[in-house]
Amino acid sequence: MGLGKQIHLGRLFGHSSGRLCSIAVDHFVGYHEVMPPGLRDLPRTLRQIVAAKPDAVTMQIGTARTCWAEHAGKVPLIVQSIMGRPDDTCDEHLAEPDDAVRLGADAFATCAFIRGRSEGAHLARVSRFVRQAETWDIPVILHIYPRHFAPDGSVEIVYEPQEIAWCVRCGIEVGVDVIKVPYCGDVASYRQIIDSCPVPVVAAGGPKASTLGDALAMASAVVEAGAKGMTIGRNVWGVEQITQAVTAFKAVVHDGLSAQQAMKQAGQAR
Repeated sequence: MGLGKQIHLGRLFGHSSGRLCSIAVDHFVGYHEVMPPGLRDLPRTLRQIVAAKPDAVTMQIGTARTCWAEHAGKVPLIVQSIMGRPDDTCDEHLAEPDDAVRLGADAFATCAFIRGRSEGAHLARVSRFVRQAETWDIPVILHIYPRHFAPDGSVEIVYEPQEIAWCVRCGIEVGVDVIKVPYCGDVASYRQIIDSCPVPVVAAGGPKASTLGDALAMASAVVEAGAKGMTIGRNVWGVEQITQAVTAFKAVVHDGLSAQQAMKQAGQAR
């Protein structure tokens, strides 16, 4: 690993816990009809997120160019490259590693959906990005999700341990530096998956939880399983008190607090 990549990863995983607590606002085409309220006024949402000083924020290249200048240098930036949906009705990339370098980002993120006919194409694209990123010595973070194709044509993300393990193995094979993958719902199974992986595994924040407490409880399980952190999206920008939610997730991921302790510390009721 080159010095540049070491420096970038050192910024992302720089907390004394060795874990990453990052926030993602890179969602858009995944919502077919109406943008969720927490993402409609993105400049306002970003200010609330940055106020709690997460370890990084992930966003698309366009929003980085238009919304991130006031936060530059305060929180590390991760540039997402993919606009896609699990059913492949949208599957394109907006950025390449050199774009992330020009924006001063500490990592380049990409996404892959596995299972189904397009699995190979998704992974081949990730591999190309990895080769390009080597030129710039910038880390590649892979957001990878397993899919189930139903007979009626619908597609959904699945969370079975064997599918999550396959995601992680695919990430290893294409040579990425960090793998972001869903939590499988079982601490022992997730720990086994993580223990067999030679690169850091961070958990995806998952679907919108019923309560912030439920989302924080999942984060606690992720930490117990030995993951190197968590990247949270809708369970932060989908709540009313965004800054307090980020603070609570940091307390769980970095300090090992329980969900109840973290909410109390952050001034959240539930």
